[in-house]
Amino acid sequence: MPTKLEAKTNELCQAILEEIQTAGIRKRIDTFLADSSARGQYEALMSKGQALHEKQHHGQTLDAAEIAAFESDRESLLKNPVATSFLDAQEQMHAIESSVKKTVAKTIELGRIPLAEDLAEGSCGEGCGCNH
Repeated sequence: MPTKLEAKTNELCQAILEEIQTAGIRKRIDTFLADSSARGQYEALMSKGQALHEKQHHGQTLDAAEIAAFESDRESLLKNPVATSFLDAQEQMHAIESSVKKTVAKTIELGRIPLAEDLAEGSCGEGCGCNH
């Protein structure tokens, strides 16, 4: 028998799944995953970006040709409607996750369900004194 918290967590997860389905997020992700060309283009860009980041992180200078090649590949990816739809879906998923995490964290921090102003950027909550 699940605890009340487990049951409510499951309800929240079901609501999230319904939101993802209703907003078409899952469909856009599945469309992208089924498109090997778009997926390959995305993976190549991510690999190239990671390699440039590692090079820069290790104090090596990035040359203009490397940067230009990355930007060219990025622009090409952004012209692919399947890829841009996927990137948008990723952003929506991140926003949902971020909102849930923030609300739960504020609830625990404040000891009550947060109000909209508690969740506003820059708000530290009651008694902070920072005048946000």
